[in-house]
Amino acid sequence: MLIVVPILLMLKIGRCTDDHIFATKTVDVGQNVTLTCNRQKSSQSNLFWIRVVSGTFPEILGGTYTFDYNAVDQYNHHITAKQGPGTFDLHITETQLSDTAVYYCINVKNTRMTFLSGTFLRVKGPEPDITAITQDFPSDPFSPGDSVTLQCSVLSDSESKRCPEEHKVFWFRAGSNESHRSLIYAHGNSADECEKSPEARSPKKCVYSFSKNVSSSDAGTYYCAVATCGEILFGNRTKLDSEVNMWDLREANTVLLLLCAALAASLLVIALLIYSNKKKLCDCCNALQTNVSTASNDQQRQQK
Repeated sequence: MLIVVPILLMLKIGRCTDDHIFATKTVDVGQNVTLTCNRQKSSQSNLFWIRVVSGTFPEILGGTYTFDYNAVDQYNHHITAKQGPGTFDLHITETQLSDTAVYYCINVKNTRMTFLSGTFLRVKGPEPDITAITQDFPSDPFSPGDSVTLQCSVLSDSESKRCPEEHKVFWFRAGSNESHRSLIYAHGNSADECEKSPEARSPKKCVYSFSKNVSSSDAGTYYCAVATCGEILFGNRTKLDSEVNMWDLREANTVLLLLCAALAASLLVIALLIYSNKKKLCDCCNALQTNVSTASNDQQRQQK
């Protein structure tokens, strides 16, 4: 059995060899893929295939020696590795979307690790056959207790059979800041909502309805989402407004106007008080000056 060095930091990591370049390969889901790494028999070292997915630790897929050796250590049942004539091959049977990753073939000799080849493998799923998603919504604000119905229309290519499964439709609701969407309803896999058009190659239309008795807390933004072909497609948003909320807004505006009027009246009263006090002060000063002047004149007449 091969021994994998547990502490990779102890290894001296070398760059990729000059005769190998980093490659990119795109395949459809379900295809078989073979990645090949040259094996130099003259070098007495170990070879490994590893897979790197963003956000996870590297995964060892298989290991062998550089010399001819029948047994190969396997670490993944979905992926097999084996020696070929001068090669060390990695076989991926019926690729899955989760097989999208970077694959490296590395040579480990003593404490030195060298990358021999690197391949970014992208597994592409079937393209969605949906051509449009539209939402119908009530234009008037609702009152608490009303029954509100939201409709989501999904148009798809009737001739396309890209995805084996039926559409799965969900309704999401976002809060006032629309930063978080929470799932509130999921439709079953029923085909009763779909209309069959008599015209050939015409779009297929499926209408999904969602009804509920609403309260003032149900005001917000609603999204219709369709899950198909491994993707989630969102429709245009539907915003529901409550009459209670709109009345609260009008009431708040009225209160604000009354406060502004009260503030203006207070400022006017303060200005009048300041003016009145200033006038009284001036009258007192004038009277005092008159008295002082009269007393001075009387004193002058007495001295004569």
